[in-house]
Amino acid sequence: MSTIPQTLDVPGALANPFAYTAANVRVWRTGLAAAITWATLGLLTWRWPNHVVGFSDWAFTAELGITALLVGVVLFVLASVGAYVAPLRRLQETLQPFGPWLIAVPVVLGAWEALTAKSGFLPTPFFAPPQALIEVYTEDWARLGGSVVNTLKLLGLGYFFGALTGFLVGVSIGWSRAVGYWVHPVLRILGPLPATALLPITFYFFPSSYSAAAFLIALASGFPVAVLTWSGVAGVNKSYYDVARTLGASNAFLVLRVAIPAALPQVFVGLFMGLGASFTVLVTAEMMGVKSGLGWYLTWAQGWASYVNMYAALIVMALLFSSIITLLFKVRDRALVWQKGTLKW
Repeated sequence: MSTIPQTLDVPGALANPFAYTAANVRVWRTGLAAAITWATLGLLTWRWPNHVVGFSDWAFTAELGITALLVGVVLFVLASVGAYVAPLRRLQETLQPFGPWLIAVPVVLGAWEALTAKSGFLPTPFFAPPQALIEVYTEDWARLGGSVVNTLKLLGLGYFFGALTGFLVGVSIGWSRAVGYWVHPVLRILGPLPATALLPITFYFFPSSYSAAAFLIALASGFPVAVLTWSGVAGVNKSYYDVARTLGASNAFLVLRVAIPAALPQVFVGLFMGLGASFTVLVTAEMMGVKSGLGWYLTWAQGWASYVNMYAALIVMALLFSSIITLLFKVRDRALVWQKGTLKW
């Protein structure tokens, strides 16, 4: 007896393989829009003549335009056939959450380019086009890189000692009433005082402007860490201590294994607040007296009316500080992995 193959009752996409293929072409539409935007930026930068002021044209104009065109081509290939090639598919999936930003960035760069280099609507030297930043990064990278290194050294020194001191003071106040009796009023009076207001005094008493700046950064970062650590330790549920004492825990065990772990979420809030305050004091101190660093570089560029160098330093500063905050978030997630799912910030 012959077997008659039965027709599966499936949607038309399965019954007609050609229709299925056509209906499931996976094109990343946002990526296509981004490719068109980047290509437009490239053509605008490369083919639209610059509005020359004086006797010199903007360097790296053609290089920037060609680079934007290449980015547009890569995005077009990625959006069109990326779903069918494994390595490109992974890259497409990585970039998809950033699709709107891939459109917004060339739009902003195009408007910036049109208002400065192409039309001269925003006058020089106060405003410069994007390619001017490339010139700064390629020609003044040694001075700018050295400023970044010195800024990181000063920030690391001041923030480390400030956070460590604030943490120890906060734990002491939260655990001991005797310590809190003497230290808490001092924190209430001196803590809200802006650290930058102490610049003249610290520059007088410390042997160098560098040590004075490190002290001010430590002071600015230590206060929020101390207050939030104290709040976290004081707010630990008393039943935790009772259970630990019932099991024979010592005071050292209660502090190190009960109070501090329970207060860590608050401690990290203080660390983030102290980091933001230390950025402000850092830049101010470098502008006022420290002889190297991004704040010093800003003052130097402003003194020479080199505003493009100033903008380049501001971009580096924003990326650097944002990266440090991101790193602190990763440290927090690693340290508080046992509280995953309960943190709300």
